[in-house]
Amino acid sequence: MQELGRLGFSEDQGSLLEVATSFCAKRSPMARVRQLIEDDTGHDPDVWREIVELGWLGIAIPEAYGGAGLQLAEVVPVMEQMGRYMLAGPFYSTTLAAQAILAGGTEDQKRTLLPRLAEGSITSLALCEANGDWDLANITCTATATGSGALRLSGEKRLVSDAASASNIIASVMLDGRPAIVLIDRATLGPDALRREVIIDETKRAYSLSLDGVEVPAANLLDPDRAGAALHHIHLTANLLAAAEMCGGTQSVIDYTLDYLKTRVQFGQLIGAYQALKHPIVDAYVSYEQTRSHVYSAAHCFGEQGVGEIATRMAKAQADTTLSFAADRAIQFHGGFGFTYDCDAQLYRRRAIWHASQYGDAAWHKAKLADLLL
Repeated sequence: MQELGRLGFSEDQGSLLEVATSFCAKRSPMARVRQLIEDDTGHDPDVWREIVELGWLGIAIPEAYGGAGLQLAEVVPVMEQMGRYMLAGPFYSTTLAAQAILAGGTEDQKRTLLPRLAEGSITSLALCEANGDWDLANITCTATATGSGALRLSGEKRLVSDAASASNIIASVMLDGRPAIVLIDRATLGPDALRREVIIDETKRAYSLSLDGVEVPAANLLDPDRAGAALHHIHLTANLLAAAEMCGGTQSVIDYTLDYLKTRVQFGQLIGAYQALKHPIVDAYVSYEQTRSHVYSAAHCFGEQGVGEIATRMAKAQADTTLSFAADRAIQFHGGFGFTYDCDAQLYRRRAIWHASQYGDAAWHKAKLADLLL
């Protein structure tokens, strides 16, 4: 049986964790998070420029393509702290797009596109469809070759994150009966191609994308022979980074709840003294520590065949369960106020629901693990 459960924490991870903690705490206080809920783009362009200047977009891009030459393991502490402080922005989407090009692009595409992403060119992924299938190879959108050497697309994509802010969108389609990946210049889309969707996590932005009538040059087709492997890589990367974001969110919602338990007085004593509240918050903290171990273990072995997938699915399943429980307890412990939108625990509960809907919830990943382990 393959070895599981190894942990690693590099010097680069430690440095990035320290910088990300300070930056996110300063740039994303909860008051600012709530202000951006009402913003059309959902993020602060000035903060995005600072993120670009910090070089975070290039962390997992090889030096040959303008990046820092590190691994996804070094992206994890950044995502963790973004989740802890709910820092809004297209970092997750653009990082996934870079991984899509690394895993599925031609050499020319890598040399052309990756330096732009490292320099902050916002790019989104259009992989989800109305069927809601977490198997990214289940695609109904199509691409058809035209006589002019272009590809004509059709179909509709759902939950395309940060599409309105993106310069490019990477979409999955079926071409000649096989999965394929194409790059779409957003400037070529018609005025009605994008429609903002109402989603549970209002700190994020998602759009439906109509591909009907959209044409892209044949040069915008990523390597067809690598499309299947690229979709698998994107799927695992998305789950690893989502687990890291949820891990950070769990730490924050536990801290938020503890502050309340240590200040709210009922029947002459602090409510944190009651076992009915004390024990569940301890359970939440224990589960948080387990989640963090899973996340960094998955980051450490992500690139290892077999082991990396198992560790990543374990991390996502654990993170989903942990954040859901911690945020739910926070809402309950805050009483009537907890059921109002003014309670910050609501934002974390919504974040847990959002990530459960993206790339697989805990039950789905556990079913996948059963196939991998048994």
